[in-house]
Amino acid sequence: MAVDELDTRILRLLLEQPRTSVREYARILGVARGTLQARLDRLERDGVITGTGPTLSPSALGHPVLAFVHIEVTQGHLDEVGDTLAGVPEIVEAFSITGGGDLLTRVVARDNAHLEDVIQKLISLPGVVRTRTEVALRERVPYRLLPLVESIGRTAKR
Repeated sequence: MAVDELDTRILRLLLEQPRTSVREYARILGVARGTLQARLDRLERDGVITGTGPTLSPSALGHPVLAFVHIEVTQGHLDEVGDTLAGVPEIVEAFSITGGGDLLTRVVARDNAHLEDVIQKLISLPGVVRTRTEVALRERVPYRLLPLVESIGRTAKR
């Protein structure tokens, strides 16, 4: 989907001021409210905007330990293991990957002992051959999309 300059300005506002009303966004951007709403609807329909809920902190929810667990799966069981992972609340993301392992999960835990319990649960799942865990020490670049949106906006102006 092509994103033009107005789209990138809208996305920037959504990222910078997520609790502002559509009417206020339209005023800030100098466009009609209907135009803005049509753009938002299209961006949602095309999958550019995927959610509008709050961003939560696992740490503030009592789960300050973050680990990335690589999971090697018995051949032919990737879908089954992936479906089972969805039932583990401490797994906040899971991806099929290439390279060392078949799945990469982002796991949060209350402490290291809890992380070990989660890993032991993962190892015991049918279809899981082995795991490899990397514990995050400190976040260096928080999840962000604004620099990407700005880069796309600069390209759209050309």
